[in-house]
Amino acid sequence: MAVIFGADALEGVIEMREAIDLLEWMGRHEATGRTVVSPSLTTQVEGGWMRMMFAADHQSGYAATKAVHMVEGVGARYVTSLYRLGDGELLAILDGRLMTDMRTGAASGVVARRVYVPDPVTVALIGSGRQARMQLESLASVYRVQSVSVFSPTPEHRNKFAHDMTVRLGFPITAVAAAEAAVRDANVVVAATNSISGEPVLHGEWLDRCRLLCAVGSTRPQSIEIDAHCFERAEIIVLDSARADEEAGDLHHAVDAGAVPESKLASLAELAVSAARVPMQGLVLFKSVGTALQDLALAVQYFEQLGELPHYSRVAELASLKQAGQTVLPPQ
Repeated sequence: MAVIFGADALEGVIEMREAIDLLEWMGRHEATGRTVVSPSLTTQVEGGWMRMMFAADHQSGYAATKAVHMVEGVGARYVTSLYRLGDGELLAILDGRLMTDMRTGAASGVVARRVYVPDPVTVALIGSGRQARMQLESLASVYRVQSVSVFSPTPEHRNKFAHDMTVRLGFPITAVAAAEAAVRDANVVVAATNSISGEPVLHGEWLDRCRLLCAVGSTRPQSIEIDAHCFERAEIIVLDSARADEEAGDLHHAVDAGAVPESKLASLAELAVSAARVPMQGLVLFKSVGTALQDLALAVQYFEQLGELPHYSRVAELASLKQAGQTVLPPQ
C-alpha cells in the first residue's frame, strides 16, 4: 500500500541542517559503491520536456524515481516515487518540488562544511528564485553570514528577495543592479539562475575575493551559467554527478576549453568521506546538476517520519505485483 504526500505535507518536516546531514549520509553509501544512479533521460515534447531519473541505495534498501515535466510559459512539476528494494513494493509518492529545492541547497552545504571561509563571510547570489533561497539558507546554516548581495534581471524580484530573506534570516541582504556589482566583494558566490542562454551570467574575472563558488542553475546542455575562466581559476572542482558534463552546458564548454583537468576533479561523495582534500586557500568550485540519489536521501526521511501517520492518503494495489519465474530478464 503506497502513501501519498502532497506539497503541504512536506513543508517544515526536514530542516536544512538535517538535509545536509542526509546528503552526507547518502554520500558515504555512494563512496563505498553501495548505490546506483542512472543517466537522466530528457525527452522533448511540444512546448516543453520530460526528464526521468532513477537511483538505488543498497545500503538502506530503498530506490527512487523522479519525473520532472516542464511546460514552457507554465513551469515544472516534480514527482518522486519511493520503492523498497527487497520486494520492489511502491512505498510512497511524493510531491518533488520542495525536495528538489532543498536537496540542491543541501548539496552546496555538504561542500561548504568543508571549505573554510574567513570572517566576515559575504555572499553574492545571481538569481532570486526558490533555488537561490534554499542556497542562502544552506550557507547560513554553515557560515556566520555577515551580508548578502543579490542580483536578478527583474528589479521587483530581487527587491522582494532582499526584503523577505532579510526578515527570514536576520542579516542584511541588498539588491543590486548588476551581476558584477554583486560578486566583486563576496567570498562566497552562488549562481542559481534559470537562464538557458549560451552566454554566461558570471565571469571568472570577477572572482578575485571568492573562496567558494556554487554553480547550481545550469543543468541543460544549452545553458552556460558560468564561463570557462571560473573553472580555470578553481583549485578544486567538485561535481555531484559523474555525468555532469553531459547535462550542464557550462561544464561541457569548460571541458572542451581544457579548463577542467582530471587532477582538479573531486566528487561530492569523496568530500563526504574526506577522501578528497580541500585546499585551505584558493577557489573551490562546486558544479551541481542534482541526482536522484539526493532526492532518495530526502524521500526516505520523509517516508520514515510520516509514513505511519494515519491521515495521509493511501492507495492499495498501486504498482501491483506480476509474479516472476525463476529467471527475471529486463524488458526489451
